[in-house]
Amino acid sequence: MASPAVPIRYFATKKAKAKGKGQFQTRVNLNAALVEDIISLEEVDEEMKSVIEALKDNFNKTVNIRTSPGSLDHITVVTADGKLALNQIGQISMKSPQLILVNMASFPECTAAAIKAIRESGMNLNPEVEGTLIRVPIPKVTREHREMLVKLAKQNTNKAKDSLRKVRSNAMNKLKKSKDKVSEDTIRLIEKQISQMADDTVAELDRHLAAKTKELLG
Repeated sequence: MASPAVPIRYFATKKAKAKGKGQFQTRVNLNAALVEDIISLEEVDEEMKSVIEALKDNFNKTVNIRTSPGSLDHITVVTADGKLALNQIGQISMKSPQLILVNMASFPECTAAAIKAIRESGMNLNPEVEGTLIRVPIPKVTREHREMLVKLAKQNTNKAKDSLRKVRSNAMNKLKKSKDKVSEDTIRLIEKQISQMADDTVAELDRHLAAKTKELLG
């Protein structure tokens, strides 16, 4: 009995650009269940989807016109105990619409590292310190600030594409290990499927960037 087709998520079916000066190329839609002994396309698909979800999460938390306490939560602070999220070592609160406070009383030894991480977060923040209390004035929403956020969104999207390339590369390397056991035609089809999934994911990342850019610039 034939195995039922396992659904594979595609992202840019209508807008996917074929390589070779825009000429039409036939899309591959392999039955993932039939090739699972060679490679799990479902796992590859999940890893690619996780790249998109991570970018969306990043946009929601760090690329906003209005800086909020939640925007600072996941700023990575390099400490003697390793890399920790700011909200793990500091108590973050909103003092006023123009000011966020980060209380480092529980981990005073990490105060300097936290200030450095906030300054280098790419969010255009200039923290000030009073003992173990870090004061973070919220930037005014100027055109310059909006454009800085767009630049940050592009940087984060490029990082997401780097992560995607690693997922694709790992999948291709795994596939190469089966070249002695599987026909060349089958390998080529799977390679095309993986490349197609990666191209569709890139298109989805670009769509999220375009939407975020429109939101930021108004």
